[in-house]
Amino acid sequence: MKKGMVKVDVGGKEYPCRVTMGALVWFKRESGHDVSKMSQEDVSELALFLWCCVKSASNADGVEFPLDFQTFADHLDAEDLQRFYSSMGEKKTTRKSVTP
Repeated sequence: MKKGMVKVDVGGKEYPCRVTMGALVWFKRESGHDVSKMSQEDVSELALFLWCCVKSASNADGVEFPLDFQTFADHLDAEDLQRFYSSMGEKKTTRKSVTP
């Protein structure tokens, strides 16, 4: 498994998730600004960045990821976001679960 990667379970299917250059580009295209300007209080931006990380890692790894942002967000709750952002500071690989 690549450094910094976690697995995210969305609706019963597991997807790779990590911060890539592609994720940063996707976030900027979707939000209109750089991830460094992301608001920690804006839940939609936090969820968008997670979606970008999953979308990009899946693309890089050749894993089909058919979920649009809204469908992805429908499977998230506050704990899912908190676990993801907490894991960004951890060195070990962890598994995250997002269930509908």
